[in-house]
Amino acid sequence: MGNKSIDLNFSHSGRGDSLSKIMWSVVLSLVPAGIAGMFIFGLNTLWVSAAAIISAVLTEAGIQLLLKKKVTISDGSAFLTGLLLAYNLPPNVPIFLPIIGSVFAIAIAKQAFGGLGHNIFNPALAARLFLMFSWPAFMTSFPKPFACDAVTSATPLALLKWGKLPGSISYLDLFLGNRGGCIGEVCILALLLGAVFLFIKGYISWHIPLTYIVTCGLLAYVFGPNGFFSGDWLFHILSGGLILGAFFMATDYATSPLTRKGQIVFGIGCGIVTMAIRLRGAYPEGVSCAILLMNAVTPLINEYIKIQPSSAG
Repeated sequence: MGNKSIDLNFSHSGRGDSLSKIMWSVVLSLVPAGIAGMFIFGLNTLWVSAAAIISAVLTEAGIQLLLKKKVTISDGSAFLTGLLLAYNLPPNVPIFLPIIGSVFAIAIAKQAFGGLGHNIFNPALAARLFLMFSWPAFMTSFPKPFACDAVTSATPLALLKWGKLPGSISYLDLFLGNRGGCIGEVCILALLLGAVFLFIKGYISWHIPLTYIVTCGLLAYVFGPNGFFSGDWLFHILSGGLILGAFFMATDYATSPLTRKGQIVFGIGCGIVTMAIRLRGAYPEGVSCAILLMNAVTPLINEYIKIQPSSAG
């Protein structure tokens, strides 16, 4: 039954491609965002990413060797987990944070559940939340883009939450990454290039990303700061980690629903939780918590929205 579950989870693409090919393709799709992050925030992003990736791969190999299991680091899943964790970290975090985060992601959020395909939660996001609760000062300090010094800058969502959003932040700034934020989330253009690549390859479908993003935009518009239908929906779509989360983490095969209808429910749920946190919560961002909460609901979605049996045979 467990092997069947893994096979079903990784059938989202419908292409019959190997797990390894899919994982490395997702890694490739994230390269533009990494290059953009390095250009915007400097070379420290490279060291943070390298620390997260190496730690994730070594932790995976070490646990599998300890348990006398087949070492599967060549499938790219541990590499991808480390990369996604790095993309969810501020560019100026001390190097021990991505190391500890990757160990937690692989050892606790992945291998403790039985390994790839059995994990309930997205490992990179689980690690991000663990680091946020453990070292909030490091996880909420962001350098200014294109700055040569250590001057920090609040994210657009934080400024909005505090009622101090400067008019100098334009939609173009948000789209190109001229703002404070995590390494891989700021340049929307680079993320969309990677998402288009995955759509062309058939590795993701529109069901989760589109419903997630549209739900966020609709709720942002309806529940605006100046009454109903006064919100800046485009600002919320372009800010924070929504695009990174919608295309690259909410679509994780192992932790998202199996059916297309289930994926739509999942995406809508992610959008509702994200905007509830952004608009009414104390924390300015809600993507990580939303996806993790819906990861927990995924088994229920799979239970009530089942795959229809084939009429053939």
